[in-house]
Amino acid sequence: MLLNRINSMALAFVATSLLLAASVNAQSLRDPTLPGQGYAVVTPQNISQQSLVLNSIVNGQHAYAVINNKIVAVGGKVNNGLTVSSIGQDNVTLSDGRKLQLFQSITER
Repeated sequence: MLLNRINSMALAFVATSLLLAASVNAQSLRDPTLPGQGYAVVTPQNISQQSLVLNSIVNGQHAYAVINNKIVAVGGKVNNGLTVSSIGQDNVTLSDGRKLQLFQSITER
């Protein structure tokens, strides 16, 4: 009987120790998917208004370009009042002289 009581006390001690250790470890572990300290959150307000991305070009009877996820034609307005001067096969020329270029496609050899 004394042996059973000692075994149950030892078992309770071990179980309590394991629970405390697990609790301490859970509190000290950090989610690895979260950014570290000192990170900057980038929101659309933080992105420069000057950055323009040519997403795609559709050529046909009328040419259209997708710039910053918006469909525009020749003469259409993009950010900051710029207009699209011309739309080529793989580039778009803006009214301020800038030329937006599509990425070259990757072909297999």
